[in-house]
Amino acid sequence: MSQSHTIFDYAQQFIPGGVSSANRLVDPNISFTRAEGAYIYDEDGKQYIDYHAAFGPPVLGHCHPDVNRRVYEELSRQDLIGVGSSQREAQLAEKIVGHIPCAEKVMFCNSGSEATYAALRLARAVTGRRKIVKFQGCYHGWHDAVLMNVISAPDKIGHKDPISAGMTPEVIDDTLVLPFNDVEAVNATFEEAGDTLAAVILEPIPHNIGCVLPRPEFLQALRDLTTRHGVVLIFDEVITGFRHALGGYQSIVGITPDLTTLGKAIANGYPLAALCGREDLMQHCRPGGDVFFAGTFNAHPVGIAASLATVEILEQPTSHEHLFTLGERMRNGLRDIYARHDIAATVAGFGSVFVSYFMDGPADNFTDLLRNDVDMFVSHRRKLIEEGIYELPVNLKRNHISLAHTEADVDRTLEIVDKVLSN
Repeated sequence: MSQSHTIFDYAQQFIPGGVSSANRLVDPNISFTRAEGAYIYDEDGKQYIDYHAAFGPPVLGHCHPDVNRRVYEELSRQDLIGVGSSQREAQLAEKIVGHIPCAEKVMFCNSGSEATYAALRLARAVTGRRKIVKFQGCYHGWHDAVLMNVISAPDKIGHKDPISAGMTPEVIDDTLVLPFNDVEAVNATFEEAGDTLAAVILEPIPHNIGCVLPRPEFLQALRDLTTRHGVVLIFDEVITGFRHALGGYQSIVGITPDLTTLGKAIANGYPLAALCGREDLMQHCRPGGDVFFAGTFNAHPVGIAASLATVEILEQPTSHEHLFTLGERMRNGLRDIYARHDIAATVAGFGSVFVSYFMDGPADNFTDLLRNDVDMFVSHRRKLIEEGIYELPVNLKRNHISLAHTEADVDRTLEIVDKVLSN
């Protein structure tokens, strides 16, 4: 890792902390120079099987040749013109409308944070209300209304837990934080304040704390209560959308929100995000509408080209079948290994996502995850990194399998897990 250290020392001279995103500085701090398929390579040439996957975008695998080819073709024709729309932009919008149950209209931006910001602004505009509900453990981006109560300390649960200094107190006050999967808490909140709420926003699966699956009655209660009180229901499917199904997780559980935000796997690692939903809501964002939606880089031709190629590959019937099959192979293999070593562990996941919590019993919400052995969680991942398996060494972070991973990759990973637990 000598080259990684050199690069980090160099970066620190000009970049605060040496990184341009708060969650990129981890121990061990490795500089990666190349990515291909299921693998990433550090500056010293060491290969790793990659399950971090940049928090999830490369669902097809890194540097997928078909995606890159479409990007190169687009760049040979144009870069950024920034006026009007393009045929490919309309084609991608048509595909999203065809796949995502709630999508009647779509608008493109660049990041999940931009999409959730726009969704909440839209919800406040159409309802004339200010307050929103989010859930402990869910992450929806960097803006003031939602940058709170994700991975909180035990004494912060049940209280506002803003993640950054400089957040506007009045905006923080307008956000109500509830426990995930708690129907009683939701009912009580709506009984007390339902007519003051503009929106309920949630990750339908809170993947920012690993993988906590929603109870069907919880999602149904959210749909029923928001409809009854005229509140906008927003599914943040930045992670779940496209990775778990072309229709997002909403197509799997049969609960249709009013608005959906998309990102990450939408373009296999190229910058692109989207806000989609009911036409009567989305029309407020049209030019001349009362909700401003704009951005120089919105619907950038590179992201659109990459997304079209990605969606077309995911439309092949074998794509999600491969992801789900490998995900189940990994989860079952991990359960067998932990049982053989008599280690208290809960293997959670859905589709291509997997995570091992070092604790007994399942988790229905963030509070349950306080039982996770943080030291073991992080140290175990650091040992895997030493052996060429890259899982982000940060508490509660999920892992991702891509179409580029093979059964041999999964089996090799399981062998190494068994090895490090034996030492």
